[in-house]
Amino acid sequence: MNSFFSALLEHSFLQMAVAAALLASIGCGVIGTYVVVKRITFIAGGIAHTVLGGIGAALYLGFNPLHGALLAAVLAALLIGWVRLHWRTQEDALIGALWAIGMAIGVLFIAKTPGYQADLMGYLFGNILLVPAESLWFMASLDAVLLAVLVAYHQQFLAVVFDEEYSRLQGVPVTFFYLLLLVLVAITVVLLIQIVGLILVLALLTLPAAVASQYAHSIGRIMIIATTLGMILSVSGLALSYQPDLPPGPVIILLAGGAYLLSTLFTRATQRRDAIRATQTTSLAPNDG
Repeated sequence: MNSFFSALLEHSFLQMAVAAALLASIGCGVIGTYVVVKRITFIAGGIAHTVLGGIGAALYLGFNPLHGALLAAVLAALLIGWVRLHWRTQEDALIGALWAIGMAIGVLFIAKTPGYQADLMGYLFGNILLVPAESLWFMASLDAVLLAVLVAYHQQFLAVVFDEEYSRLQGVPVTFFYLLLLVLVAITVVLLIQIVGLILVLALLTLPAAVASQYAHSIGRIMIIATTLGMILSVSGLALSYQPDLPPGPVIILLAGGAYLLSTLFTRATQRRDAIRATQTTSLAPNDG
């Protein structure tokens, strides 16, 4: 890792990679918390895999692939949200269809893009080392939008996440804020695909928040822990992959998965120990009868 930090001071592409990792971690921690608490991981996965269709179409038409990814993600989020609200029995089938169709369309468009030999693996598994400066500005803008919306409507999102029916009775426009939440998930997916790609995006979106939820019980604290953990995992994965010349995305995900497994084992062991102590304390307590 020492060689990585030495190179970090010399090479601008590594500096931009670290900046991209930090920017993506903000959306990862904040929106990932809502995804985990609301239990909409499958919906987030459907949105993520639809993005390849937008990337392929944008490349074919000569536009910025990130803009195509954002458009496809938002449209998929709105469609999935509408079906969940009005045709819930078909939700899983629709997500599965969008998942497959989006990737198929993307592969076909990329294959037929004239004069452009696209690196499909780069989109599927990410390539944080090739993030250009203009993408950093795009990511920073998306982060700003996420944070502005969440700060403005934090209470409404909490109401929708924890109790839709009660919120509806209290006059909260649940449908609007649920769809808005899915749009924010779509924006976060676009942030993360540059780091770990479409295949692994779901893990980075959910694992830091899943770990954080084992140690904190308020939404705000989970977000802070998840964001911090996402930053640590992303930069550590980038550093560990540098010397052996490994793809950073999968290394980041392996670290995240390892952190989740270790954290789960630790919390389970702690809970079991506390339960044993409580049982022993109860059995040793004097009997008033």
